[in-house]
Amino acid sequence: MFSTLMFSSMEIALKSAGQAFNPIQLNLIRFFIGGLVLLPIALRTNAKQKQHIHLRDWALFALTGFICVIVSMTLYQLAIVYDEASTVAVLFSCNPVFALLFSYLILHERLGRANLIAVIISILGLLVIVNPSHLTHPLGLVLAITSALTFGLYSIVSRYGSVSHHFSGIVMTAYTFLAGSAELLVLVLVTHIPVVANAMGQVSFLAAFKQIPVLQNVSMTYFWLLFFIGVMVTGGGFAFYFLAMERSDVSTASLVFFIKPGLAPILAAVILSEKITTATIVGIVIILIGSVITFMGNRVKARESVFLNRDDVNDEVADAKSAAVARQVYVKTGKTTIQH
Repeated sequence: MFSTLMFSSMEIALKSAGQAFNPIQLNLIRFFIGGLVLLPIALRTNAKQKQHIHLRDWALFALTGFICVIVSMTLYQLAIVYDEASTVAVLFSCNPVFALLFSYLILHERLGRANLIAVIISILGLLVIVNPSHLTHPLGLVLAITSALTFGLYSIVSRYGSVSHHFSGIVMTAYTFLAGSAELLVLVLVTHIPVVANAMGQVSFLAAFKQIPVLQNVSMTYFWLLFFIGVMVTGGGFAFYFLAMERSDVSTASLVFFIKPGLAPILAAVILSEKITTATIVGIVIILIGSVITFMGNRVKARESVFLNRDDVNDEVADAKSAAVARQVYVKTGKTTIQH
């Protein structure tokens, strides 16, 4: 519940902070703070599992940090600037749909019937919200959808990396945030080089990104806003998400992204006085239906996995019993070969 509330208020908080901070600057600050919040939990997990972070692991974190922080979350931050918080929240909540598609394309995982139906329904919901015939914020919509798409890619790359390197989700996320923040800081500092700044200033769509501030307005005036965005939303939201996953299961934790499309627009309407159009409401309902189908499909798949594991254990027990009987027969009969 805490993770759901934090993630659902994310766009509202970032929209509120947009007037005081550069969007790239805010992206850098929140993921650096979020990484620091998650780091103690990650270190405890490493110690419990007796794991050490090696140099080759940082290559993985650099890749996931680039996809997540620099690409996906920068696009996400810019989408909030150019579009309404409620619309961005709903569109970004479709990232699990893109993750399913990437899992099929990259990991060659089979798409179950429920997941395939959910993908189709969610895409229909996206089309209803976007409404190509009456685009009001085309740039914001493109940025939001691209952000969700690349975050889906990050999810699959992160999952593949965590399996191959034997890292838990909390460890992957903590070091991804820190690595991505370090990479983004380098890019921000590059924009302060006079030659680069002058070149960016001559290109219309890059002019807004020259000399990106790092610590501007980072003061006690905005302390509680930054605390909420960095500690509560980015760090706390992800921390409680993974803790929920550890205490229950993936399907229960994934309820965060299924409830968010319905809750975030309500919060945006109450706090930011954003108007929710009829098309947006219809699109939200369609996406929620797709989310419910995905959730139910995941529950069934998890249940089947438990039964299959039980069957494997029973087979191993049966084999062990057969082997024990065979040994007894061998001892009693003195035969040199026994066929089973």
